[in-house]
Amino acid sequence: MVSPGDKAPDFTLPDEEGKPFHLYDHRGKIIVLYFYPRAMTPGCTREAIRFNELYYEFMRHNAIIVGVSTDSVKAIRRFIEKYGLKFKLLSDPEARVVELYGVLKKGGKRPSAQRVTFIIDRDLRVVEVLRNIRPAERHADEALRVVEKISRSI
Repeated sequence: MVSPGDKAPDFTLPDEEGKPFHLYDHRGKIIVLYFYPRAMTPGCTREAIRFNELYYEFMRHNAIIVGVSTDSVKAIRRFIEKYGLKFKLLSDPEARVVELYGVLKKGGKRPSAQRVTFIIDRDLRVVEVLRNIRPAERHADEALRVVEKISRSI
């Protein structure tokens, strides 16, 4: 698994519109890269809604939120539309990026991601990894705390 201090592995994945999202195009911003198992499930929905509620707080610190799952482009588009999500979701159906970051969930009928969040600084270094997250906990709040800390250190 990618660890704090590591350079964030680069990747390109399609967003909810099928357009390519290239991680390294966002150098200079703080990136909250969160992996989640499945769109439209109760835990992933609570998680996405909380990130959405805090969206403008993240933006205030020049941070972007990017969610990645093994869902199809169509599934993530429905998820965004249903809940009015303001941030990017990316589709990784072959779990290439999920594996690259070391967050592949074992078992199940098809590959999915573990619930893990990577906070990446402006120079594309991983600052913190939030693991073992329970959907009921407000890990978006914890991610925001880390983003605020990075923002203050500049």
